[in-house]
Amino acid sequence: MIRNSLIAAAAGLAVLGLAPLAATPALAAPKPAVSIERDGFAIQGHDPVAYFTQGAPVSGRADLTATYRGATFRFATPQNRTAFLADPARYAPQYGGYCAWAAAQGYTAPGRADHWRIVNGKLYLNYDRGVQRRWERDIPGFIAKADANWPRILDK
Repeated sequence: MIRNSLIAAAAGLAVLGLAPLAATPALAAPKPAVSIERDGFAIQGHDPVAYFTQGAPVSGRADLTATYRGATFRFATPQNRTAFLADPARYAPQYGGYCAWAAAQGYTAPGRADHWRIVNGKLYLNYDRGVQRRWERDIPGFIAKADANWPRILDK
């Protein structure tokens, strides 16, 4: 009798939407397409175009921003913002700015602005220097694996 009452109560809670969501992982929201840090900006507020034009991570200005794929990017100069708006896919980091090595392994980790590399005209970020060293051992192989994993790993 008590068991039946508990089952009925659990069913009632589920119908009312009061059952714990942790019990239903299929309802978990996917990760955002672009990695956004606590500061609220992609690439920790660094200018994505500057990697290509200055060969270094450069902090963007608070008054020069653009939104792409739901994330806000900052820019160091108006010219960089204009270039980005004309072709955001050219300048935005691969895998939404998540770590390229992690994407090759089938999961996401934040990419860091100061652990980067441009390969075949595309910007890739890594989590830290140690991970970047691992990634550099087989960049083409890891890119191929990450490309195969992307974007379905956002659902994990």
